[in-house]
Amino acid sequence: MELPSTKPYLLRAIWEWCADNGFTPHIAVKVDWRTRVPREFVRDGQIVLNIGPEATHKLQMGNELIEFQARFGGVSRQLSVPVEQVAVIYARENGAGIPFEVADSGDADFADAPEIDGGEGEPEGTPPKPTPPEGGRPKLQRIK
Repeated sequence: MELPSTKPYLLRAIWEWCADNGFTPHIAVKVDWRTRVPREFVRDGQIVLNIGPEATHKLQMGNELIEFQARFGGVSRQLSVPVEQVAVIYARENGAGIPFEVADSGDADFADAPEIDGGEGEPEGTPPKPTPPEGGRPKLQRIK
């Protein structure tokens, strides 16, 4: 009998740790055809999403999907991310978090994927990038 994945539980735990300590949780997601995100913000097959309480509405972190509403360029969008596609969850302010392995699904070409609901046309500008900690690139730290 195969044990259930610990990944969704760890994602929820790090999200809660971030919220309790005033940090902003972000996830990096490897986008495939099942991932419902604004495609115009996908870079190199990945997207980084702020999943903090200030940036999301109706956030549900289930065992299979992370679903929420967020605004991109002032337009509200409904997002859905398969838990198995999350590559990392971390705190924007200090880079502390947990990386995960993401299996290569061979779905690098998602051009035929359905668009997400909401939004007519292109959003304004580019998505805000997480602020790296002092000293350059964010560094992941394991939290014990």
